[in-house]
Amino acid sequence: MNAPLHISGLAEIADQYDALLCDAWGVIHNGIELFPGVADALTNFRETRGPVFILTNAPRLNDVIPPQLDRLGLPRSAYDGVVTSGDATRASVEAFRGQPAFRLGPDKDDTLFEALDIEFVPLEQAKFILCTGLFDDSTETPEDYREMLSQAKELNLPMICANPDTVVQLGDRMIYCGGALAQVYDQLGGETLLSGKPHEPIYDLAMSRLTKANNGTPPQRVLAVGDGLQTDILGANRHDLDVVFVAHGIFSKEARNDAGVLDMEKLNRLLSDHDVHAHAAMDQLAW
Repeated sequence: MNAPLHISGLAEIADQYDALLCDAWGVIHNGIELFPGVADALTNFRETRGPVFILTNAPRLNDVIPPQLDRLGLPRSAYDGVVTSGDATRASVEAFRGQPAFRLGPDKDDTLFEALDIEFVPLEQAKFILCTGLFDDSTETPEDYREMLSQAKELNLPMICANPDTVVQLGDRMIYCGGALAQVYDQLGGETLLSGKPHEPIYDLAMSRLTKANNGTPPQRVLAVGDGLQTDILGANRHDLDVVFVAHGIFSKEARNDAGVLDMEKLNRLLSDHDVHAHAAMDQLAW
């Protein structure tokens, strides 16, 4: 694979594309603040090239995300819509319609749990697990769940994981996500079902939303932007989309030199180690 182009902004390559799928956490914001230049980058692409959708592994339905972005200061004129892992998880849950589930996730994910109209029961009575994350991601780690997940494996419960991300950056620290629990369950031999990035359901849904926003015409040249090597970058690779790696996210230390500058040699090794490739790379999302 060719080494990625080192670009300073989307303007350098935007004329090659007619639609954009942009990750949220680590690219647009860190959960606390909007990154500088992001609003201009998305707005300029949308005004000059085509529709922009935010593609996020958030384990919530898409209508929850715009108000969060409002609070961070991203104008709604910067994007056409949002597609979430929670949206894509609906279809997986439908296959278990009428069966009780064990709820594994924090109160902040109530909107997804309530929207899916599932009966939640103790683990011993459940037919499957619906996981959005740790109960308390501020104090717990995936290892705190190994005993519970071992019991679930003994009960042969499949786990639907609504957030394949293993970690996200919250301010200046990393917190664990649902994907980290799915990894532990997979190691224990449990069955895991994931619909978000890098898996097919969320991309199928995103392409249908892009087509609708593009007056019913499927975009032919879609660009993805993200910071997660095994979610954003791998997902784009699997679905034949050019992708821009953003170094400002969860791999910031691994992709930058001691001066905090994107180091293309380090990035090339990082991509190779994860068996993924990127069309381009930038320090942070900018126009």
